[in-house]
Amino acid sequence: MADPFVAEIRIFAFNFAPRGWAFCNGQLLPISQNTALFSLLGTYYGGDGKSTFALPDMQGNAAVAAGQGPGLSDRFLGEMAGSENVTLLQSEIPIHTHVLGGSQDRSDDLGSPANNMLPGGGVDLYGANTGPYELMALTELAPTGGSLPHNNMMPYLCLNFCIAMQGVFPPRG
Repeated sequence: MADPFVAEIRIFAFNFAPRGWAFCNGQLLPISQNTALFSLLGTYYGGDGKSTFALPDMQGNAAVAAGQGPGLSDRFLGEMAGSENVTLLQSEIPIHTHVLGGSQDRSDDLGSPANNMLPGGGVDLYGANTGPYELMALTELAPTGGSLPHNNMMPYLCLNFCIAMQGVFPPRG
């Protein structure tokens, strides 16, 4: 891996960390066995700073540079933000309505729906609805969803972030 800097992070497309590298999965390491790496990372990513320190955790995360771009929030080294799953609250959903019209007329269709009409309803589901329609009772159109979280991740490609455990100590400059 061509003499990496200690603590250098690279992306690999294989399912193992190369020799001298470790997955960026947030694992705790003993300071006594990794003094050079600890001197660079400190406790930015976790650990007690006395006997352990943590590697960055890039699982399910996007890499973001530290600093502040124009009109953006200031980001700090080791800061975590966002979440893989989100449960929307009713207060977070814009006010909107769901209307399903129906007719008081009896249906002639006793079998399966035909001509895009609801059986017994006389509503043209896919065309211009014209006719005497009645609104459904509001209690029939209750909120739904079950308060289950949905996936909140942007499009992704499965790759592994790895950090160099050994190599050239980077010069301070």
